[in-house]
Amino acid sequence: MDVMMPEMDGIEACEELRSDPTFNDTIIMFLTARGEDYSYVAAFDAGADDYVTKPIKPKIIVSKVKALLRRLKKEEENQDKIQLGKLIIEKEQYEVTHKGKTFSLPRKEFELLYLLASKPDKVVKREKIMEVVWGSEVVVGDRTIDVHIRKLREKVGDKYFKTVKGVGYKFVQPSK
Repeated sequence: MDVMMPEMDGIEACEELRSDPTFNDTIIMFLTARGEDYSYVAAFDAGADDYVTKPIKPKIIVSKVKALLRRLKKEEENQDKIQLGKLIIEKEQYEVTHKGKTFSLPRKEFELLYLLASKPDKVVKREKIMEVVWGSEVVVGDRTIDVHIRKLREKVGDKYFKTVKGVGYKFVQPSK
């Protein structure tokens, strides 16, 4: 992104992207001729991951992008295991451990639990659940999510799931 863009400058665009949760995992790098300290500070305050001033050698910009992608990959790798209180979810093993007891869940139930638990105390909209767990190619009924949540409540515990009427569900993080 460039600081000097027509209609909306890069700082405003970056702030707008960061205000939308869809772009939480998006890397934003500024490549601009603006080298003043206040431009750097404004970009990082707006949510930039890096700020590079022109001119720059192509090999250096490629190395910087690779470094940002490595960091993103490490963050994703760290998400293979979620531990919230006495609940442990192992993504690669498709296993759930609750109060010391390990069990397996059917695939869609596991993916739904993993999605909700990866965003504790945040509401996940029904549309997002459908997109992530079932995808766009599968047509399922409106109550499919509700049925899977009911099954998870029976297996894992009712206290972990909160229905936000007309919006979606959230995973309630256990109190310490």
